[in-house]
Amino acid sequence: MDAIARPQGCTNFRLRRLMRQVARHYDAEVAKSGLKTTQYSLLSHVLHLGPLRPVDLAQAMGIEASTLTRNLKPMVAAGWLTQGDGPDARSRLIAITDEGRKKRTEAQRHWRTAQEKLNEVLGVERVMALHTLIDESIVLLQATGEAEPGEIDE
Repeated sequence: MDAIARPQGCTNFRLRRLMRQVARHYDAEVAKSGLKTTQYSLLSHVLHLGPLRPVDLAQAMGIEASTLTRNLKPMVAAGWLTQGDGPDARSRLIAITDEGRKKRTEAQRHWRTAQEKLNEVLGVERVMALHTLIDESIVLLQATGEAEPGEIDE
């Protein structure tokens, strides 16, 4: 009887372990700008997609509205984002300020450093293969309803 090769161990555990290591790597570098990586991502999304409604921003980032609200508060308080009037009396729009653009540019330099260091450690070919595998896996999981559409980074 031929043995069928099967993955050993928990895929979820392995992915979480890898994610924690990669996150620590990026967090340490981006922190030099005074931002958390989640804040850098939030500034990047608003820069590229904004001004936009909080509900649309949460959907684009693949996060819950309550998480977005918590993450927005310190960013608005710091003057990096504004939450202004929307097209009607019930809606609000999130926009990036000039100070937010400057802070994002500063953080982006550190993000690039983190990316380049990761490319060095893992090798560019492995990183490219990892990106392809991740992207293909997301598409397959989205087709089954097990992943959120529209999740982007940077």
